[in-house]
Parts: sequence; C-alpha cells; structure tokens
Amino acid sequence: MEEVLLISRFITRSLILLSLWFLCFPPGVVCDTGNVSASLNSSSKPKVINIGALFTLNSVLGEAAKPAIQAAVDDVNSDPTILNGVQLKLLISDTNCSGFIGTMEALQLMESDVVVAIGPQSSGISHVISHVVNELHVPLLSFGATDPTLSSMQYPYFLRTTPSDHFQMYAIADIVDYYGWREVIAIFVDDDYGRSGISVLGDALAKKRAKISYKAAFSPGDTESKINDLLVEVNLMESRVYVVHVNPDTGLNIFSVAKALNMMGSGYVWIATDWLPSYLDSKDAVDSNTMNILQGVIALRHYTPDTDLKKSFMSKWNNLKYKGSAGHAGFNSYALYAYDSVWLAAHALDVFLNEGGNLSFSYDPKLHDTNGSMLHLASLRVFNGGEQLLQTLLRMNFTGVSGQIQFDPDKHLVHPAYDVLNIVGTGTRRIGYWSNYSHLSVVPPETLYTKPPNISIGSQHIYSVIWPGDTTSTPRGWVFPNNGQPLRIAVPNRVGYKEFASKDKSPQGVRGYCIDVFEAAISLLPYAVPRTYMLYGDGKRNPSYNELVSRVAQNVYDAAVGDITIVTNRTKIVDFTQPYMESGLVVVALVKEAKSNPWAFLKPFTAEMWFVTALFFLFVGAVVWILEHRINSEFRGPPRRQLITVCWFSFSTMFFSHRENTVSSLGRMVLIIWLFVVLIINSSYTASLTSILTVQQLTSGIQGIDSLISSTEPIGIQDGSFALNYLVDELNIAQSRIVKLKNPEAYLRALKLGPKKGGVAAIVDELPYVELFLSNTNCLYRIVGPEFTKSGWGFAFQRDSPLAVDMSTAILQLSENGDLQKIHNKWLTHSECSSQVNQVDENKLSLNSFWGLFLICGIACVLSLTIFCCRVFTQYRRFSPEDEESEIETIEPSRSSRRSIRSTSFKQIIDFVDKKEEEIKEMLKRKNSNSNKQQTSIHSFSDGQASSPS
Repeated sequence: MEEVLLISRFITRSLILLSLWFLCFPPGVVCDTGNVSASLNSSSKPKVINIGALFTLNSVLGEAAKPAIQAAVDDVNSDPTILNGVQLKLLISDTNCSGFIGTMEALQLMESDVVVAIGPQSSGISHVISHVVNELHVPLLSFGATDPTLSSMQYPYFLRTTPSDHFQMYAIADIVDYYGWREVIAIFVDDDYGRSGISVLGDALAKKRAKISYKAAFSPGDTESKINDLLVEVNLMESRVYVVHVNPDTGLNIFSVAKALNMMGSGYVWIATDWLPSYLDSKDAVDSNTMNILQGVIALRHYTPDTDLKKSFMSKWNNLKYKGSAGHAGFNSYALYAYDSVWLAAHALDVFLNEGGNLSFSYDPKLHDTNGSMLHLASLRVFNGGEQLLQTLLRMNFTGVSGQIQFDPDKHLVHPAYDVLNIVGTGTRRIGYWSNYSHLSVVPPETLYTKPPNISIGSQHIYSVIWPGDTTSTPRGWVFPNNGQPLRIAVPNRVGYKEFASKDKSPQGVRGYCIDVFEAAISLLPYAVPRTYMLYGDGKRNPSYNELVSRVAQNVYDAAVGDITIVTNRTKIVDFTQPYMESGLVVVALVKEAKSNPWAFLKPFTAEMWFVTALFFLFVGAVVWILEHRINSEFRGPPRRQLITVCWFSFSTMFFSHRENTVSSLGRMVLIIWLFVVLIINSSYTASLTSILTVQQLTSGIQGIDSLISSTEPIGIQDGSFALNYLVDELNIAQSRIVKLKNPEAYLRALKLGPKKGGVAAIVDELPYVELFLSNTNCLYRIVGPEFTKSGWGFAFQRDSPLAVDMSTAILQLSENGDLQKIHNKWLTHSECSSQVNQVDENKLSLNSFWGLFLICGIACVLSLTIFCCRVFTQYRRFSPEDEESEIETIEPSRSSRRSIRSTSFKQIIDFVDKKEEEIKEMLKRKNSNSNKQQTSIHSFSDGQASSPS
C-alpha cells in the first residue's frame, strides 16, 4: 500500500514539473512525427517505422544495450527477408536513472508516434512508464527490468525479454536448500527491484522450510558509512548466509565494506544475483583488488546457449562501430537480450503488416487541453494497432542470440536458466546450471529439455565450491549470535536433588547429570561451541522453570540446561532438543505390609472366573451324563442317585479322581478336552496362590492419582515443578491442598507426619526425582498407581536455533553408543528396591486369560450333544411306542397312515430316551422281523387271489 502511495505522489509531482517544461518548450518544437504521422489515415505500408529506446546510457546495462540495439536495427534494415523494405528508425532517450526524467523522456518519445518502445532497464522507471504505454497502447519491451511484479495484469503492455527475478530467487532457494542452510540474511537495495525480488525469495525459501531471518535494506544513494553500519548490525546476527540483490553500478561497495569488516573470511557465505556477473563481464579486465574482495562468492548469470548465432554476434561485438572503445568491454548478457528485443519487434511488425495491420494513431478524447492549460496533452496520440501488435508479440517464436524467444501464458520467456558461478582467482568458474525445468545440474539445460523433468533431491548436483577463506569445506551457515560470543547457558540453581544440576567450584562452575549429558553432546558436534554457564536462582529455593524458559525466549540467555521438562506451554516459546531422559508424574505414598487373610485361597481368581469355572464343572458333568446314560450302568438308577453322580463326577475331575468310566466315544472326547482345561486351571491357580502366600504384599491408603483427586487430603509437590499447574489446571485439584516441598528431606518429614499431623498424604513428582528419593528411604515409601503423564527432559534453545537440531542428533548418538546410560549410572545409581506397591487385584487371574479354553470345551460339548440328539432322533423315527404296547401281529393295509411324530407326547419321548440302548436295539430288531412277516403274508394273499377263477 505504501508503494502505491509513493508511486501516486511521484506521478503527480512529475506531471506538475512536466507542465512547466511544456510551457517553455511547445510540443511542435521538440517532436517530429516523421513519416508515420503521414500515414494516420492511410492503409498503405509505411516506408519508415519509429521505434523508441529508453534506458540509462551511462550504466553497466546501458553501455551494453546501446550498441546491441543499434546493431540490431542495422541488421534488420539490411535484411531483405524481413519487413519487405520498411526501415526501422531508432529514437533513443536517456532516462538518467531518474524516474522523473524517465517519465518526461517517455512522454516526449510517445509524441514521435513510436509503435514499440524498448527498455528501460530499471524496474522502478518501468513501473511509471508502464502507465504511460498502457494509456497509449504502445508495447514496452524491457530487456533489463526484472522486477517480478511487472508481470502482473496491471501492466498489460509491458513485455519482458529477459528472465524475471522470480526464477532467479527460486534458483537461490535451491542452492540454499542444497547445502542444508535454513536461514539467510537478505541485503538489497530499497526500491521496486530490490523489494520485489527479496519478497519472492522469502516465498521460495518457505517452500524449502527455510526463511529470511533478517532483511537489510539500504537506499541506492547511501554512503559507505551507512553501508558499514548496516553490515556491522548484520554481522552480530546468527546467520552467515548473505544474499546480495543490488544494482550493478553500486553493488561492489557492499563487498568492499564487508572485506574491511573481515566478513569475507572462513565461515561466511555470499550469494550474489546476476548483477555481479553483469558488472564483471562488462569489464575487459577486472583489477586484482576487486577480485580479491570477491573470492569465494557464488553468483548467478543468465544462461544463453552457445549457438552459431551467438558466436557470430560475439565475433562482431569487438568491432561494433557504435561502441566507444574496441574490444570486449561493455558486453554482458543484457546485450544479447537487448539485441533480441529489436528482432522481436521486427518479426512482430512484419507479421502485423502482413496480416493487414494499420500503423495509425488517433486522438484520445480523455487527453485534451482544458481552458488555460499549457500541458498540450492533445499532442499524445493512441496507437490504434497496439492491441493487435501486442498479441502478435506474445505469439512470436524464433531463435535469437540469447536462445529461444517465446512467451508462456504468464508472459515469461520459456526455459529460464542461469549459470551458477564461483568467483576464484582472477575470474569465475562455472560450477553448474539452474533451469526451471530440472533445477540444479551440471549438464547444460538444453540437453535436459529432451528428457523428462527430474527435480528430485537425488538429481540435484553442482560441482565443489571454493568458499571465502579459500576452503572447500561447506560452511555451516550460522554462528552464535553477538558475533560469535560465548553461548549464555542458564543452569537452575537447585536446592534439592543436586545430582541433576548444582553449583560447583570448578572453572566450569556447574556439575551434575544434566551438565555431563550436555557436555557429552557438545563434544560430538563437528564445530566448537564457546559457552558460559550462568546459575539461575538464589540457591534458597528451587527457581521457577517456566520463568527460566521465558528468559531464554526473551534473549536473556541463549539456552537453558538442566532438568527441564518438555511441556506444551514451553514448546510454544522455545525449541527443545530430543529428550535425553524419560519422565512423567507419579504418586508416592507410605506403604505397610498387608495382614494375612483367611480367604487368601480365593484371591488367585476373580469372581467372574470362579463363577464360570463352577458353571462349566456342572455343565460338563451334565453333558457326560447325557452321553453315557443309555449305555453306561454307572450313570443309571433312581433320580436322586443320578443327580449325586453328576455332581460327584463333575467336581471329582478337578483332582482327576473320578471313579466312573466313560463308555461312549463322544463322552470320552468331551472328558479328555475337559481334563486338559482342568489341568491348565489347576496349574494357574497353584502358581498364583503360591505367589500370593509367599511374596510380601504391601498396601497403601492411596491407590493412585484417582484416589488423590477424590480425597481432600494435602498433596506434596516439588517447589518450582510444573506439577503445580498440571494438578490445578488439568486435574482441577484445589490449590489450597498443594504443599510445596524444597528437597528430599522435606519429602521425608511430610510423609512421616501424614495428613493428620500437618504433613501430606502423598507426593506427586516426576519419576527421576522419585526414583532417587526412594533409593534413600529403605523402601518405606513406594510408587502407588501407574505413571499418569508421559514427558521427558530436554535442553531449551531460542526459537529456530540450528544448535537445537544438532544437539538432538548428538543426544541420539549418545543413546545409541551407550554413553547416555553410563552417565546415568555415574550420577543416579541407587539400591534395588521394588518401587511400586504390589496390587493383588491386578495379579488376579481373570476370565480374559482362559476364555479360549472354555470356548474349545463348550464347542466340544455342544457338538457331542448335537451328534447324540441326531442319533436318538433317527432311532425314534424308526420306533413306534404303540407297536410295542399292542404287540399286534396282523398287518394293516398299506393305505393306513402312520401316526405322526408330532402327536407323540413329551413323556413318550423322555421315556424313549431313558431306555437302555440295548432295549431300543432289541425292539427295533423285533419290529423289523414282524415287518418282514407281514410283507410275506401280503404277497401270499395276493398270489392266491390271482390264481382263483373269475
């Protein structure tokens, strides 16, 4: 929004000054419309076409562009295959690196009825002039304005014939990501060109999970003193990767000041955009002092293929008549783009004229002179064929000296690419290429265009770099803030549990488990870490760890080392390393030995297990009785006897002492499976009961955190611990119940007194502290209930500190090689003691452990009963009770129907089932015999009837 306001004010002031200029110089004096004005209303092809050029002549880009443009106009005019005899007339205006002068020159140039304007090279001036050409419909072909915002729809007549900085910034982001850097500092000129480019760089880095940590902007006209102050401020920061995006005419001052501040040595990374190669290429020979201050810099240069056209142009460059001096001086990549801009205009005009385009101009009614006005706006005419010529330009496709000239839908040149250069010695060496097609590569881009695009991490590669300080080792890209001053590390000055961290008389000043872990991790880093330990706290009570972490976030300290728990509210303001010790809140309470219980024999099983086991004993006994009753005399007799037999048989299997023999196959199958189940149950019961009766059982009135929440008794916590916030905020325990305790001695006193004598019922603290406390209490106190939070201890660093990532890697390495456990054993070894109360209820065997056995046994019983019932039903259908009672020997006619089984009474079915198997078989045998006799009699009677006379 501020940029828009500045542009509006600039245009307003420009028009005011322009009006004064018109008062002194009428338009007719300074403008010559030439032959084009004669063709305002003529459809005939003109003999001369005016094209304009606006750029700063006395600049690095202007000195290269002017002879290139003039040579291109001569080449077009001498080429009979294009424009069919129509000559191009070049009108050059000098913008003098000024937006105001550039606007005046543009308006004056528009009075000459130009159909195409080439330039300017300045992005800031392009923004202003684009408003003019939009109004007059004159296409503007810029060979040097690389501001990405100029490609927006706000400037439809602006067409860039050089790659946009959008692609250059993505190339830099790929380089930063290739070397694993995560932060850069952008040094740029504070204008449209600089701001827009760095804005795109920030977006590109964000996609690579990197960022611009600081934007160091300076004005184009700033003195070396101001630049010195800027770089001194930058040098105090953490990042050592600098991206320099400035103008080629003044950008070298940045490096000369950096050299004086010793910022061009080992550990620094400098990446320059295309301005630096443009400056170096334009010089015949760069002096040694300039090259000395640029050693190790990485720079990007527009990539142009080595085609025959380019080689031909290069051979002519040294002897161009428009150059001020002979030789290679003045040439850079922008000369190629300027040369191609003229040819682009020529090709488009040729197509435009061949398609019947009319080079005519008309007056815009909105541009009229008001009464008393001396601005003479009416002299500015609108190019009627501007829209048609613009569309013709956008669809052009030819090969120029800079490569393929073709535009994509966003009006960018296709195939943008850059050389990646490393400045060493007296020149530059190419270490790779970047293209929008395949990103970083050591293969020329035109070779990759014939292959499928590949931007995977494994395909990205460039050659080795010689960095500042004449080293080939890749800089890590950052140092500790304050220009590498020692790291300020805060250590909590604890009152209790000094084994973790405490004050010491050694030069280091601190000692403890946490300090040793930190030092061991530091020693694994590939670089030195200067550090100073600072105690935090007065030593009279434990400090607040939340406040300690806040001091790190506020840049009072660079890091905090100690028994710092990683909790949510702390991770929001600092970065933690990988946890080096697991932690979590537990409850400690007084325990005593449980008294013996006369009903201890019932404890091995839960009530549910007892019930299901007893039920299965009876069920299996009943199933075996049913299967054996018809064929086994031991399972027959009066009902009372049979009931006693079932119960006796069922429970006697518990001890494998059953006397009854099983005769049927189904009964034996069921009994074998059941005896296996009984064996498992007996073994489990015996083992569990043995454990209960022989292992010492401890009990406590507090069973865990749930019983603490439901009670009203006081709870002890360690002073300064995060447990206070957790109990109050998360578990809604009244703060009046919380008692802060300083050290293990205070823990012991509070637990001995108990809640009725001014002590506490239990203590809630982190597991490492509790383990150390329990080892010194002769196991009088134990952990009750499970650990109800899960967390860990870590080292705290400021947000986005790269040291946090490296330290996490080092901690993992300590854990893998066993050093972390060795440090733990050194400081935290304690006597073996069962730290947790034995929970008898938790040791009971439940149905969950045996339901599979019961399921198998139940399936076997049901399957056996099903088979038994099918056999009985089959026998019953073959047997008729009425036949047995009447014992009728005569056979009824076959047409009489048999009584349906459905009409048989339930009592008759039970009587049938109760009969012995032998009796049923005898009855069926006798019935079959009678049936055979009846069939014989029927056949005899039928034969007699057939032989008698009719």
